[in-house]
Amino acid sequence: MTPLTPPSTLAAALRRILRPIVRLALAHGITYPAFSELLKTLFVDVARRHFSLPETPLSDSRLHLLTGIHRKELKRLREIPPDPAGRTPESVSFGAQLVGLWIGKTPYLDQQGQPRPLPRLASGSTDVSFESLVASVSKDIRSRVVLDEWLRLGIATLNERDEVVLSTGSFVPRPGFDEIVFYFNHNLHDHAAASVHNLLGEAPPLLERSVHYDALSLESISELEALSKRLGMKSLQLINSKAIALEERDAMTEQNRQRFTYGIYFYSEPTSSEGNESS
Repeated sequence: MTPLTPPSTLAAALRRILRPIVRLALAHGITYPAFSELLKTLFVDVARRHFSLPETPLSDSRLHLLTGIHRKELKRLREIPPDPAGRTPESVSFGAQLVGLWIGKTPYLDQQGQPRPLPRLASGSTDVSFESLVASVSKDIRSRVVLDEWLRLGIATLNERDEVVLSTGSFVPRPGFDEIVFYFNHNLHDHAAASVHNLLGEAPPLLERSVHYDALSLESISELEALSKRLGMKSLQLINSKAIALEERDAMTEQNRQRFTYGIYFYSEPTSSEGNESS
């Protein structure tokens, strides 16, 4: 097997994997020429990052051999300034910290380990409140500003006792398109990276498992979706709580830092569409 004759099964898999990506691109006006230009720069970047030889600069000849991109194009692509590194939108970073603490720290949980309603304002009778939660993350943002936005977005509600209630299923707030794109970018990249790591036989293998059936009724799918959401949230909360505790412990050391992602997803479609690549 050579790079010029890739496995037909891999080509078919890439076609199916890219189908929803192309659908998203077309929905937002990204045409084939624009997508092709994006792929050219990506092929060059990945070749440089992962296929360079030790202590040997990657020549245009080898880049041409690896990517199939003409040398004149390689010269042009070198002159294009790189995109700035992606950064977490501020609303994602701040909101995710708040929700992470609320569902992961003991003072904010009820006896069943679920995020409990928090008094809107701090008082002498309790140190635990929505106001103190916001202040624990940033003293520059007033809790009322955060609450008004969360009420608007449906991330939280106010009950009759003037307590802030985290909406069921909220794990991280996603108020706008840029924030949703951030999570799309983060989650899909890390899932794909784990799959590629395993497919290339790199060690140690990473956790990547799923359960799938193709002969279920809509009622059964709904039942399984509800169960997946319930167990999935419980799993996310347990991992989140453990990560908070470990991050506090690791802050006392000088070890190199690593990031991780643990995710859950659920998807269903008519079985008959499987062969039609409708997704």
